[in-house]
Amino acid sequence: MGIFRRRGRGGEPFDDRADDADVDYDEVDEEYETYDVGQDGPYDESEAPDDDVARLDLGSVRIPVPDGAQLQVEMDPSGPVRAVHIVTPVGQVTISAYAAPRSGGLWKEVRGELAEQLRSDGASVETRNGEWGGELVASLGQVVLRFVGVDGPRWMLRGVVAGPPEHTDKAVEVLRDVVRGTVVVRGAAPMPVRTPLVIELPAAIAEHVQQVQSEGGDPNG
Repeated sequence: MGIFRRRGRGGEPFDDRADDADVDYDEVDEEYETYDVGQDGPYDESEAPDDDVARLDLGSVRIPVPDGAQLQVEMDPSGPVRAVHIVTPVGQVTISAYAAPRSGGLWKEVRGELAEQLRSDGASVETRNGEWGGELVASLGQVVLRFVGVDGPRWMLRGVVAGPPEHTDKAVEVLRDVVRGTVVVRGAAPMPVRTPLVIELPAAIAEHVQQVQSEGGDPNG
């Protein structure tokens, strides 16, 4: 896969360096929070492209996995899957989907809460203009995190990449490529807003996790 491409909504190269030195993007959300899901991705299931991209089917999300990446499954102590992380040479990518209101706007709320939480943990946090609107950049120790979010039809998709500072640019490119190629399967069932959409492991991965657990290993390790 050609994962290290970078483009804006119209296909042009995307550059966020002219960002928030003098601008608070939370104050100009009308300009930076608009995005038509289905044009360039991520996609709702109803608008999933008929392409040749290989995607990992996790039930609620179908995620393109970069060449050479490894998967790490994070389990809750009670058994359900908490997250599936995509580990690449430049950073770890995690994609999550949540139930959202029809009116949209959930990412703006979540972004503000997330920024507050990160600052309380000692991180330095900036808001940047990104391909899908406002993004967060957080630095904590020797780790840089980049969060993006997309409001779709009754769902919100959140992606984050964590990695060392020297790989930040490529890590962000990988994150955007994964988010851009993801298909969200929300389903028709009513759900409370912010409910995480259920992750279902493919049979082969589920069997491997079960085997590790039966042998007394840690599937999160």
